[in-house]
Amino acid sequence: MARTRLGGWLFVNVFPAIDRWLIPRTRGHLKVALGQPILLLHTRGAQSGQSRTTPLLYTPHDGGFIVVASKAGAAHHPSWYHNIRAHPEAVTIEIGGEHIAVRPRVVDEPERSELWQHVNDNYNGYDTYAKRAGGRVIPVVLLRPISPS
Repeated sequence: MARTRLGGWLFVNVFPAIDRWLIPRTRGHLKVALGQPILLLHTRGAQSGQSRTTPLLYTPHDGGFIVVASKAGAAHHPSWYHNIRAHPEAVTIEIGGEHIAVRPRVVDEPERSELWQHVNDNYNGYDTYAKRAGGRVIPVVLLRPISPS
């Protein structure tokens, strides 16, 4: 569905609002993208400093979580990407009701290509988003849990 322009618009503008409400109340058992793993990314706004929550598809990887700043192929990076760049120390995720402090890392080549393939094995819409994004290189972000001290 998100491979169409209408589907992409719904995934960016409508479904996140539903998931922001639905996922915490059902501990992740109900969500718009049935069958797809979704986490809630909690960040601090890059400009406002206010708390922000964004539902994102994720792919588990080597004890961490891969998320993709695709914004369904929009010409600009999503706000959450700017938030994690501005305040990497203030990033947590929520999966199944569990809150996890994470350290975000935007991956570079050649690791990016490897992880891009891995996320496409999980959800094959990202290649469509890359074409739709024109010349924008879609960032791939690895979220690593921070061990409690």
